[in-house]
Amino acid sequence: MTRAEPNYYFATSPPPPPHVPLRGEVRADVCIVGGGISGLSAALHLIERGFSVALLEAKHLGFGGSGRSGGQTIFGYASGQEKLEKLVGPSDARFMWDIALEGMKLQRELIARHSIACEYVAGHMHVGVKARHDAELRAEVESLHTKYSYRSVRLVDHDELRTLVSSDRYTTGIYDANSGHLNPYKYTLGLGQAAARAGVRIFENSWVTKLELASRADADNLVQTESGTVRARHLLIAGNALLGRLVPALSRKLMAVGTYIAATEVLGEERARALITNNAAVADINWVLDYFRRSADHRLLFGGRVSYSGVDPFDSARVLRARITRVFPKLNPRIDYAWGGYVDITPNRAPHFGRLAPNVYFLQGFSGHGMVLSGIAGKLVAEAMAGSASRFDVFAKIPHRDFPGGTYFRRPALVLAMLWFRLKDLL
Repeated sequence: MTRAEPNYYFATSPPPPPHVPLRGEVRADVCIVGGGISGLSAALHLIERGFSVALLEAKHLGFGGSGRSGGQTIFGYASGQEKLEKLVGPSDARFMWDIALEGMKLQRELIARHSIACEYVAGHMHVGVKARHDAELRAEVESLHTKYSYRSVRLVDHDELRTLVSSDRYTTGIYDANSGHLNPYKYTLGLGQAAARAGVRIFENSWVTKLELASRADADNLVQTESGTVRARHLLIAGNALLGRLVPALSRKLMAVGTYIAATEVLGEERARALITNNAAVADINWVLDYFRRSADHRLLFGGRVSYSGVDPFDSARVLRARITRVFPKLNPRIDYAWGGYVDITPNRAPHFGRLAPNVYFLQGFSGHGMVLSGIAGKLVAEAMAGSASRFDVFAKIPHRDFPGGTYFRRPALVLAMLWFRLKDLL
């Protein structure tokens, strides 16, 4: 039986006092559109540099992907290093790798510095389900060790893996002690509370309806909502998958892909621990992957299924429960919570950072790696606004195409392409 309720994170975290909507005109050095991790990280780093900051969130902090994800904090980029090397060359790809590792360190520093109680746990495993995956995982470990000197990953053979994950489904895996998992909503709220304490003016329920971008560096940008306006010399657009058509030049580079997660009933510590004995987060390496971890209150959080069509025609609780049963046949849990959200993916799965005008920046396209990359992206854009743009501009070198098919046919084209990858998962 299932009893599907809303987002587990929202339902089990005490809501903080709301921030008021924007009213009238506000002036700031920087206006940030989007109250997720990237926007809040940028706000924190900017206020520390002496900028005045106004942040606009259409709903509430963490409403988007930052408060809905599986909470896995993992190394690297969704595109993979080999793809980055082809896109920007080995030198810049190595630079981006180092930035991603800095992002993992930054996340832990922010949690410690601001005393964010977000249930962070070290440890993550990628696991294979077939012989082809075993070869891919071995090659991954070898490349990370020899090419990137990344020694926190190690290969886990089948016998050891069976002692770590109580399932016969998986063949081999790689374990990374430097990666981990956390409660993403509590992490996002913690960043928001730290930003507000530092002096960031946060406005919730403030949907941006119009942008007037300044073409000159010495002019102000105007950001309008239904009830107010922010006038700011610098602007950061960090709406990601929920930006909609506010900036067509950006939305053409993104596809909002639906992803779904379920939380089981409370299993109890002993029963939950038996499922994943080292308390790592786990993800298989299929294209349409399963990912799961234990929660702090001894549930199993399990994500799987994606929707490239933009609709969810299925009962997510039922479908995810079936996927849980495939991994853990003896578990037979009740589903207490089942929810979905959108991930912003780019065609090449690499992050999309850049400028629309001299003082107008954007961050998007984290493609499923946003728990880590969004935080360091906020730091990079703060550096750029303060006059040190060299690190940010390396990411702006990544070439990005529009999704094919235009406004009306891009989703059908993507659905057809994804059928190939789903068939590949079966081989």
